[in-house]
Amino acid sequence: MVFQLLIGGMVALICGLDRVAILQILVSRPIVAAPLAGVLLGEPLIGLQIGVMVELLWLARLPVGAAVPPDDTQVAVAATVLSIVLGSQLEGLSTELMLLSLLIALPVGKVGQYFEHRARNYNSILPVRTDQALQDEFFGQVQLLHLRGLLSFAVSSLLTYLTIVVCGLVLIPPIWPWLQISMSYSAGLLQLALPLIGVAVILGTINVSRAITLFCASFGMAFLLMWLVQP
Repeated sequence: MVFQLLIGGMVALICGLDRVAILQILVSRPIVAAPLAGVLLGEPLIGLQIGVMVELLWLARLPVGAAVPPDDTQVAVAATVLSIVLGSQLEGLSTELMLLSLLIALPVGKVGQYFEHRARNYNSILPVRTDQALQDEFFGQVQLLHLRGLLSFAVSSLLTYLTIVVCGLVLIPPIWPWLQISMSYSAGLLQLALPLIGVAVILGTINVSRAITLFCASFGMAFLLMWLVQP
C-alpha cells in the first residue's frame, strides 16, 4: 500500500506542477492525470472513469491568472489511488468503492484552494528578493529563489493529495460495510448524475444560441465515454 501511495504522490507532484508552475502541457487535467495514475497502479479503467467525471465537473474552471479553482488534479489522482488501494484492502475493487472514493475526494479537495493561495502568497514576496539579489549580483541566489517558487507549488500539490488520501483512508473503511449495499443500488444513478452535473456546469458558463444542440452533444459524449470505460 505504501508503494502505491508513493506512486500516486509522484503523479500528484508532476501533474500538480503542470497546473500553473511549469510546462502547462495539460497533463494536469483530470482526464489525463487520473488515467496516468491508474496505468501506473495497474487499473487504467478506474483512472479513466474517475478522470472523465472530474473533468466534466470542473472543465469550465481553470487556474488562469489570479483565479484559484478547486484542485481538480489532486481530486482525480487521489480518488484513483484511494479506489485502487482500498480495493486491495477491502472486498475487491468495484464501481461502488470508486464512486465512494470520489464522493469523499470532491469536498475534501477544496483544501487545494487554501494551499494554493498560501503558495501564491509566499511566491509574491520572491520577486522583491530576486530584484535585490540581481542588484547585489548574487546570481546563484536568483536561481535558488526561482526553485523555491517551484517548491511552494510542489508542496501545495502534495499537501492536497495527502489530505484527500488520509481522509479517505480514515473515513472509508469504517463506513464501507454500512454503505456497500446502498451504494450498489445507487451506483448507476451516481454514474449518470455526475456527468450530467458536469455538462450543466459547462452550459452555465457559456452563452450559445443553440444551447440545446450543445447540450445534446455533450450528453451523448458523456454517455459514450461512460459506456467505453465500462469493464
